[in-house]
Amino acid sequence: MINNFSVINIYESPNLDSKLSSQMLYGEKFRILNKKKNWLKIKTDYDNYIGYIKNKKFLKKFDPKFKISSKKTEIFTKINKRFKKTNKFLYFASRISKIDENRNFIEFEKNKWIKKNNLKKINYFEKNYNKIFKFFLNSKYLWGGKTSSGIDCSALVQIYFYYNRVFFPRDTKDQIRFCKIKNKKIFSKGDIIFWKGHVGVCLNQIKFIHAYGPKKKVIIMPTNLTIQHIKKTAKLIVKKVSNIGAY
Repeated sequence: MINNFSVINIYESPNLDSKLSSQMLYGEKFRILNKKKNWLKIKTDYDNYIGYIKNKKFLKKFDPKFKISSKKTEIFTKINKRFKKTNKFLYFASRISKIDENRNFIEFEKNKWIKKNNLKKINYFEKNYNKIFKFFLNSKYLWGGKTSSGIDCSALVQIYFYYNRVFFPRDTKDQIRFCKIKNKKIFSKGDIIFWKGHVGVCLNQIKFIHAYGPKKKVIIMPTNLTIQHIKKTAKLIVKKVSNIGAY
């Protein structure tokens, strides 16, 4: 099945009062494991994430041709040959098919259009990971979130890989197990720094970006200051350092 909603919440149990554990973006594939009343237990195709979503009318067939390359982009409708903004969006890394196209727009569902300049072809590979991370700067911290409207630390790292269609686990504990240890002790651009339950990325030798719960947003901080601050406030030390270039 394919998620055809802008974003779908994945919960730990089949209850809206349950903890939000992750989200699915538009165009994300999943498999139904079982049904329980108005809920589906699902497993995502990309990262094998298991959780519960509300039962809705999802797509069964999907042939993605493009992906959203901007922080988020408006959905337009076409009325009397003119395109009008709606109040709906698709978020970065969402994947869409193509029904029709206009000079400046792609139609991905019936009378739902996206501007071409906010799209890249599905096979496009973005090497500039700093550009992607900075899309989310000042975005609200949200446990389980995966969009610029709310994101957590592990999703901020994962979203770069998801956009480029490279496997990377969803949760920090799984990312730590998956990632290779970097041998050099000096921090450099692209280093992924892990603590127990937290992760972020070095933009360069001295600047570090992360979705930081205590600050309630995605923030850039000096790397060494971040390590000292987390050690002082959360009593946590660095567990592993890896690098994006290893994947």
